[in-house]
Amino acid sequence: MRSITLLRVTTVKATSRGRKGGGRAGRIALGVVVGIFAVLLAIYLADLAMNRGAIPRGTTVGGVRIGGLTQDEAVDKLEGELGSTAEKPVTVRAADKTAQLVPSLAGLGIDWRATVEAAGIESTNPLTRLGNLFRTHEVDVVPTVNDATLSPELDRLRGELHADPVDGSIAVEGDKAKVTDPVLGQDVERAELKERLTTGWLNPDGVTVEPKEVQPAINSDVIKAAMDGPVKAALSGPLTLHGRDGVDGVIQKAQIGEVVQFRNVEGRIQPEVNRERVGEIFGEQLAPTVTEMKNARVLSGGGVEPSVDGTEVDWDVTLDGFDGRLLGDGERTWDAAYKPVPAKFTTEQAQNATFNDVVGTFTTGGFSSASGTNIRLVANTVNGAIVNPGETFSLNGYTGPRGTAQGYVESGIILDGHADKAVGGGISQFATTLYNAAYFAGMTDVAHTPHSYYISRYPAGREATVYEGAIDLQFRNDSPYPVKITTSAGAGDITVNLMGVKTYNVESVNGGRWAETQPRPQSVSGSNCSPSGGAPGFTTSDTRIVTDLSGNVVSRETQTTVYDPQPIIRCG
Repeated sequence: MRSITLLRVTTVKATSRGRKGGGRAGRIALGVVVGIFAVLLAIYLADLAMNRGAIPRGTTVGGVRIGGLTQDEAVDKLEGELGSTAEKPVTVRAADKTAQLVPSLAGLGIDWRATVEAAGIESTNPLTRLGNLFRTHEVDVVPTVNDATLSPELDRLRGELHADPVDGSIAVEGDKAKVTDPVLGQDVERAELKERLTTGWLNPDGVTVEPKEVQPAINSDVIKAAMDGPVKAALSGPLTLHGRDGVDGVIQKAQIGEVVQFRNVEGRIQPEVNRERVGEIFGEQLAPTVTEMKNARVLSGGGVEPSVDGTEVDWDVTLDGFDGRLLGDGERTWDAAYKPVPAKFTTEQAQNATFNDVVGTFTTGGFSSASGTNIRLVANTVNGAIVNPGETFSLNGYTGPRGTAQGYVESGIILDGHADKAVGGGISQFATTLYNAAYFAGMTDVAHTPHSYYISRYPAGREATVYEGAIDLQFRNDSPYPVKITTSAGAGDITVNLMGVKTYNVESVNGGRWAETQPRPQSVSGSNCSPSGGAPGFTTSDTRIVTDLSGNVVSRETQTTVYDPQPIIRCG
């Protein structure tokens, strides 16, 4: 029992010594901690005492460090380093668009004192103070703003930072649809731009504004709807038109781009079908199934060329609903419709044609003997020519060449405003006479060219010149009756009559002369020179009023003619 007791005593004593050792280590550790804390506390208190009221460490304004300074020191530093910054351009960004402004010119400045005050003072929180040693904090300036000056600059910046959206589009090329993707536009909110600009223009990196997306009217959704709808239908296959006698017209898939395009119209994609091209493609292939109508013709040498009734495709009926076949779910194979085309001037009408009425007549005179030779020759050539209903008469085409081989001689002409000679001179007088006869017959003017210089023996604004291979006189007979050209040439005058069935009365109203221009001297050399005192140029007009035999106005047409001044010719 004693030995056991001794053992317990020994054990108890050993444990007591361990506790005493651990307590001493703990007291040492605690002392160290307390010591460190005391040092940190002393540093903190010293820092607090030395930097009381100072701006937080790590603070910057426009990239200038003002942390740890007093407010007065900070104001002085900012004014010293940033005072001229308002004179330098500032870049403003919105996505990939940039613009610039000079703050001072835009009414922007800085309230230095208010900016420093906005930075605040160093916190008493030791952790915050410690953190400020390792980070920076940019403080926006407190601006001064002249709204009247800034407002137009904001409008300008918004315009430069704006980007219009670009509509997408679809183009059909052959049997393929080519899509041009839409492009988003952007806009900048005025209020946001003003806020960012007035508070952040001092930032060395410039001012960044988040733009608002602007969707184009024809965006991806619109493109997809068109591609999945009418474009897909249009390119789904050929279109086949059954004609007569087993002949088909086919618009092949590769030709679809020729007959339809998809246009951007007021914010939508609108199919545009080229009906003319549709008719051309089908018409070329169905040509063997139609018969051309031909009017009868009274022949100049006597007799009649008989009329032929025709047959043609009735395109109005045939292409009714074509858009649905091309762009929708309509049948892409169908039958052509035909219609008769009766002759407008029949064989019987031609056989019974009469040329008893003078429907138009005109006479001119005052030509030389050489010109008379040419005038009588061309008059004899044209005499008896018949212009059937719907036909166009061409003077150059009817006479053919007019040279020495045909008997024409050299005669007087006007060249560059002065007298000269050329083979065929005088033909223009016959052309003027024929033009006026057709004018009063109510013929339709197809082509006529007035002289460059006024010739007094012709009615002003109602005359014509011709030149072989270049300048022609043409008129069309739109009346229901044929007309015969008859001519009568005397020693000093020429008369042209158009004979047929009188249908119209014609009145000519001259509009007077205005805008007179004065002649200038011109020197001409050569033996053919003939001196001249010249003549003023002027502008005139002629109005033709065509009425039917009951007095109803059929047409009223005014033509204006400008004559150049004839130069004063000096020979030598």
